[in-house]
Amino acid sequence: MPARTNSVRWLAPLGILAAGLVLSSQTSPAKPDYTRRTSKDCEFCHPPNSRSLNDAGRYYQEHKNSLVGYKPAPKAEKPAQTPQSAPPASAKSK
Repeated sequence: MPARTNSVRWLAPLGILAAGLVLSSQTSPAKPDYTRRTSKDCEFCHPPNSRSLNDAGRYYQEHKNSLVGYKPAPKAEKPAQTPQSAPPASAKSK
């Protein structure tokens, strides 16, 4: 009978842990269906490596899962780069 007592000792905590994991898990709000429906990558609505939403994601959420009428904010233009001037000509080596 001691073997049965030992198995119960580790099965009870294991069962409690498993039940806790099952009951506390959350489903992901993002769905592959959104990608198929909008033909957009996940990064269109989410910043890289994040579950938070950017402007497009908030628009999609607030407009009943639709991007109809969404216009992305214009990107800030980078200042034009000027080509570096050639170094000043130095005296020729003799």
